[in-house]
Amino acid sequence: MPSESLTVEQAIANLNQTDDPSLRYYAAWWLGRFRVSQPAAIAALVTALDDEADRSPDGGYPLRRNAARALGKLQDPSVGLALIQCLDCPDYYVREAAAQALGDLGDRTCIEALQAKLVGGVEAAVPVPGKPHLVEPYGAILETLGMLKATTAIAAIRPFLRHSVPAVQNSAARALYQLTGEEQYAEQLVTVLQSPTLQLRRSALMDLGAVGYLPAAEAIAATLAENSLKLIALKGLLDQHLTAPEGQPPVLSDRVIAVMDLMDELL
Repeated sequence: MPSESLTVEQAIANLNQTDDPSLRYYAAWWLGRFRVSQPAAIAALVTALDDEADRSPDGGYPLRRNAARALGKLQDPSVGLALIQCLDCPDYYVREAAAQALGDLGDRTCIEALQAKLVGGVEAAVPVPGKPHLVEPYGAILETLGMLKATTAIAAIRPFLRHSVPAVQNSAARALYQLTGEEQYAEQLVTVLQSPTLQLRRSALMDLGAVGYLPAAEAIAATLAENSLKLIALKGLLDQHLTAPEGQPPVLSDRVIAVMDLMDELL
């Protein structure tokens, strides 16, 4: 079994070989996990996005999924086109990983392709028969459009606030807050912190942290969820509000100090 002591050269060599799918899968994860951005690593991961050898019983492409996730972590703008092409992969989870990776890259050239996935609106956003997911990874698509400040997508995103899947509603609210700055969308996420479903509460915690909605701090700290997740969400708030000119300490407002106090209480 491979270990984290794998070298960069070994990881790239393993990814480029085709005899052992498990070694290739692990190598793709490893290169992303340790942020290996060498040109040879990037090239091997991009090549893996077209892999046909590693197939799951349901026809999916596990290696492609890991390669897309890794490329999102490596922040190399040259891979944007390759990831955009993955948005049309027959594997739902490859499309999801590619959408998330494009958000991580901040690649605005993908906005048109992502918006195209919303054509048909909520009525087209239906489950795939016999599968545990919808026809498209709407959560990842909506969140990436929000991250990329794709204001042209606001009208297409808004109907997803009433999608039948609560997690998709969350993603739409998160994106719309990022795109409009209107607090009603962030407050929708605050309401979800009271959901009877733990997974939805966890999701809302991460969403509020990601958008940096400071008025949610007290509600985050009081959420019935793991303290570790609440701390991550509160740190997300701080990360977006602790800014300062280079070489100078950040200015600590009363609200930021209050968030720090909440974090201390959770430790």
